[in-house]
Amino acid sequence: MNKTKRKIFETSMKLFAEKGYDATSIEEITATVGVAKGTLYYHFSSKEEIFNFLIEEGMKLLQNSIDIKTAKYDNYIDKIKAIVLIQIKIVMKYEDLITILLSQFWGNEARNQKCKKHVYDYIKKIEEIVKEGIDKKQIKAGNPKVIASEIYGLICSTLVYKLRNEQEVDITKLYKEFENTVIEGLAEKEGGRK
Repeated sequence: MNKTKRKIFETSMKLFAEKGYDATSIEEITATVGVAKGTLYYHFSSKEEIFNFLIEEGMKLLQNSIDIKTAKYDNYIDKIKAIVLIQIKIVMKYEDLITILLSQFWGNEARNQKCKKHVYDYIKKIEEIVKEGIDKKQIKAGNPKVIASEIYGLICSTLVYKLRNEQEVDITKLYKEFENTVIEGLAEKEGGRK
């Protein structure tokens, strides 16, 4: 991605997160970036295309990070731990992207449907890992859809915590909290199911 396209991308993400998609105009994006409309339209055909690019790239980053990290582990609880840690890091580094994704999840417009599809595809990936972990008796028996949705929900929890916290969030400390309260509850106990 060239420098101008990246600047348009980053500025749009910030404006969409702060003001909302509908309240952000192409004029505001170009003024903030400091480029002419023609330059913006050279890189993106519309505001909708910018939005789609943001969501596609953001979810690709999250999915790829999960794929790479979980492939390193044989134990399914370790895979879940990796997912939770990556989610925390993504929220901390890309708060604007997560804000946009969550704010556009509701509704029936094309962009809302696109956000839902990406979130559902991501949750499905977690669900598959959970199901395999249950089948291998490393994760407690339960409904994989519910468990995967709970794990995804930690993204929302992390964002809310970050917004409420008045100081910089310690990623390791927050992860340990989630590990103690959420992840350990998934682990299959020795001697069979509890």
